[in-house]
Amino acid sequence: NGDYIMLMYTNPRSKKKPRKPNAEQRELQASWDTMLKKYEPKKVIKSPAKESLSYSLSTPPGRETKRYGSRDTGGYATKKEVLKYTGTKMLGIGTLHKSNAVPVFSDDEAKEMARMRRG
Repeated sequence: NGDYIMLMYTNPRSKKKPRKPNAEQRELQASWDTMLKKYEPKKVIKSPAKESLSYSLSTPPGRETKRYGSRDTGGYATKKEVLKYTGTKMLGIGTLHKSNAVPVFSDDEAKEMARMRRG
């Protein structure tokens, strides 16, 4: 049919004309065209249908999904209060090892933590 596929990259902004294909490129294009014709899909001839076929998208019998209503608890979900220490026994929070927060209940514990010992 005379149409050739250019096998080399051409810049669309270039003002140069694309080169004509050489003998090797023409031969390659011809072999490509024959291969395409060899593997071309065959045309399917449809026979006239005696009955018109119809298709309806529906659920098959026995496959209906049961619908269950959601449970009504009668209330609303509320945010849980944050637990907070309100006693007087704890003196503070100390760091024992590698940023491990430990509650301190006596001065002796605080001194031992400062020496990195726990008793």
